[in-house]
Amino acid sequence: MIKITYVDQDGSSREAEAEEGSTVMETAIRNDVPGIVAECGGACACATCHVYVDEEWKDVVGPPSPMEEDMLDFASDVRPTSRLSCQIRVRPELDGLVVQTPKRQG
Repeated sequence: MIKITYVDQDGSSREAEAEEGSTVMETAIRNDVPGIVAECGGACACATCHVYVDEEWKDVVGPPSPMEEDMLDFASDVRPTSRLSCQIRVRPELDGLVVQTPKRQG
């Protein structure tokens, strides 16, 4: 299984096993990760699954699509490593991925 670590604003973390082909958001929802709201269910129609990709993983994860960039305009405290977790598809190269949830969702 592919492991993803979610870090809360208070610094606590939880590791979750992700299925290849699912998304970082779906994995968070299945594992009750706090801070991931996912109001649109993964349709890239809101910004409530916003995460910060750990800097060392930025290139592996890749950049957001133009549609995702448009939705990030609605997110709170957007940073250079901001992504919508519904748009990050889990693949073997992401084993060990670390993401942080923002203080609040958009």
